[in-house]
Amino acid sequence: MRVRDKVIIVTGAGSGIGEGIARRLAAEGARVLANDIDEAAGGRVAEAIRDGGGQADFQRADVTRSADVAALVARAVQLHGRLDVVVNNAGWTHRNRPMLEVSEEEFDRVYAVNVKSIYLSAVHAVPVMRAGGGGSFINIASTAGIRPRPGLTWYNGSKGAVITTSKSMAAELGPDNIRVNCINPVFNPDTGLAAEFAGGPVDEARRAKFLATIPLGRFSTALDVANAALYLASDEAAFISGTCIEVDGARCV
Repeated sequence: MRVRDKVIIVTGAGSGIGEGIARRLAAEGARVLANDIDEAAGGRVAEAIRDGGGQADFQRADVTRSADVAALVARAVQLHGRLDVVVNNAGWTHRNRPMLEVSEEEFDRVYAVNVKSIYLSAVHAVPVMRAGGGGSFINIASTAGIRPRPGLTWYNGSKGAVITTSKSMAAELGPDNIRVNCINPVFNPDTGLAAEFAGGPVDEARRAKFLATIPLGRFSTALDVANAALYLASDEAAFISGTCIEVDGARCV
């Protein structure tokens, strides 16, 4: 098992990509602490992992609140005595529309969930990782951060910040044996935020429009992203830090 007994927090694990990551890591032997703001959804995922023979617990936390993130990290240490990996997956977007039509409240929410959450995870997890001799952060960014499309300007900017922040964290935390990487998934029409990204219901016309930009001819799945996270969390990636894995089927525009 590639991450046997590693203690791993996965935020936003109640559905979609986060659920896929939590399940995949647990299947490879990780001790997963699933997090979500939705207690029912996150609890369901942790229970399903346990029912399948894996190790998982659930901790409700709002990743934009320092006290909640502190409690999340403390729970991992309480349960397992250490923390090896944090997967910052929880994310949010404004609806696809002209940039000046996005409200200040929406802007603040996007940056709080997508960027501030990484700051808070560092504030509370880095000291624990330093005390344990090292660790790893895996930040879920997006192809939007490197090849932005119109209509998602502020979301695009937040994911660009995730990418740059991850590289800077890697440079600063390397001497502590803490690795930091990110993953850039492409649009997935089956996630909970798909309609927001698309600017409306993901009908066949919208699916075809997005699919035409992916040379491999299909959309990404939660398992595609989870497999990348598994590699970055494993010891196989012991010398990989400050990089982004693009899980995008060679998206060209």
